[in-house]
Amino acid sequence: MKFTVIPVTPFAQNCTLLICEETGRAAVVDPGGDIETILHEVEAQGVTLEKILITHAHIDHAGAAGELSRRLGIPIEGPHREDKFWIDGLADQASMFGFPPAELFEPTRWLDQGDLVQVGNQQLEVRHCPGHTPGHVVFYSPVEKIALVGDVLFKGSIGRTDFPKGDHDTLLRSIREQLWSMGDDVEFIPGHGPVSTIGHERATNPFLN
Repeated sequence: MKFTVIPVTPFAQNCTLLICEETGRAAVVDPGGDIETILHEVEAQGVTLEKILITHAHIDHAGAAGELSRRLGIPIEGPHREDKFWIDGLADQASMFGFPPAELFEPTRWLDQGDLVQVGNQQLEVRHCPGHTPGHVVFYSPVEKIALVGDVLFKGSIGRTDFPKGDHDTLLRSIREQLWSMGDDVEFIPGHGPVSTIGHERATNPFLN
């Protein structure tokens, strides 16, 4: 599986294009905005976009999902149902943070702990990691040893918990129970900033030691 990061929105959010190289099928994770930039990368890679995956429903991660789904006729999978209130409030989020108007959407499939997501011939495990938002999920490929963790964990930091229904202790528990168990050699793509590894953060992250 090939992973291409596409920075989008004024928040420099790491939208990621996941490509099954066997089939040329792809999924886009967290299309927060800048649809034309995303579609340009899809065209440049010569792949067929078959679905949208959402880690959580903050505007910079989900703001363009509804429009992209409608334009391409592709399904949206994720986040967990506990983030429905964030989806319902996308218009308010857009206004608050100066984003373009966002289309509301209903995910084709809500995701939960232990679900599997298919991209071409590849599978991703779903891990429910509340704390930053109550419905945050993470996508993990044990074969590729890579995870897309949204705003749960960053290189040298962790996600904010001062948003509605955020909780610091819950976030720490999600990291320790759901991410650490992936193994130290797993690389992760965060929602913002550079990639890191589980082992590096376990050993050095000042918010977790």
